[in-house]
Amino acid sequence: MKIATCQFPVSRDIGRNFGYIVRQMKEARKRGAHLAHFSEACLGGYAGVDFDSFAGYDWDALRQRTREVLDLARQLKLWVVLGSNHLLTGRHKPHNSLYVISDRGEIIDRYDKMFCTKGMGGAKGDLDFYSPGSRLVVFAVKGVRCGLQICHDFRYQELYREYKKLGVQLMFHSYHNGGMTRKKKAAARDIWGVMVKATMQTYAANNHLWISVNNTARRESSGSSFAVRPDGLVDGRLPLHRAGVLLSTIDTRKQFYDASEAWRGRAMKGVYHSGTLVRDPRSADRTTF
Repeated sequence: MKIATCQFPVSRDIGRNFGYIVRQMKEARKRGAHLAHFSEACLGGYAGVDFDSFAGYDWDALRQRTREVLDLARQLKLWVVLGSNHLLTGRHKPHNSLYVISDRGEIIDRYDKMFCTKGMGGAKGDLDFYSPGSRLVVFAVKGVRCGLQICHDFRYQELYREYKKLGVQLMFHSYHNGGMTRKKKAAARDIWGVMVKATMQTYAANNHLWISVNNTARRESSGSSFAVRPDGLVDGRLPLHRAGVLLSTIDTRKQFYDASEAWRGRAMKGVYHSGTLVRDPRSADRTTF
């Protein structure tokens, strides 16, 4: 299975975002990809960063452009993981979502960001704009079991373990760590970029699965898009702050180093030791040497 990890500078302009998505879908298919993976809120823009609020938001334009993405996916026979805003009813805030679009141009499922951020230090967070979701999403493409996560969800390792229990072999993790000032990025020593790369590599190795990681390319962003192999090594990476498409071949039959293969299953069942435990008084006595 070939996947295209896509990045571009996401903005509040739905039409501009759509233009990037169309071009990158076509490029992905031309290069042989079966699925194109896009970043968080890539079509509709990210509330609180790309625009201040949903007041006056053009939902009709978002629906129209979404329909056009569906049509193009069908024409290209290309699967798409599309970041967007999902309108709810009444006074409920929208979801921050990833649509799973099949190569027949149909939305077969939707993942809603589960852990929306809370505002800190007077700044607003996701919960000021979005309603959190509560379910994992698993789907299959070319026989590969895939899962979805969005940005801050990565801070909760339990979610990756749950996906592993469901037999997921490839994770699509969409981020939007961008649109900040150089001063803010430098003051925080780019903690977002540092943590994302290190954590994604750790999750890939500990769970022995592939991960496609993308981000907005809007300046200043924290890290560019990349793919991680099941052994934790980065398989490829795009340049920072430049629109681009990274192609990766996912071969679940290929053997990679897996340090925890022997005991991972036991740990997932709550058995936290390897081998056979011993009954020995010197083992039980914790206060002598």
